[in-house]
Amino acid sequence: MNKLDDEIFVFNRLMNGDTESVREYIAEFSPDALFADGLDDAIIGIVERFGMTPVVLYDRDKCVEILMGQDMTLEEAEDFFGYNVIGSWVGDGTPCFAILIKN
Repeated sequence: MNKLDDEIFVFNRLMNGDTESVREYIAEFSPDALFADGLDDAIIGIVERFGMTPVVLYDRDKCVEILMGQDMTLEEAEDFFGYNVIGSWVGDGTPCFAILIKN
């Protein structure tokens, strides 16, 4: 295995564990990566882009689901997510949100 394979293996093992370990791993892997408050359970990986710092990748649907668990309707959660989460640029370490295509 090469270094990247080692990193993927470690990250995948952590994803089956507690979110604090995932946060610590990401912070070590990419110290400039930022997190979305309260959405740790929606973390699905790390995104690398050419010439930019790696950032945290979240499952968009899972984020909305988490917000709905905070006594929001689907519409309220979508609005909150669009304005307060996606709409918050805080620099190059700003997380990314994936819309997963399911077959």
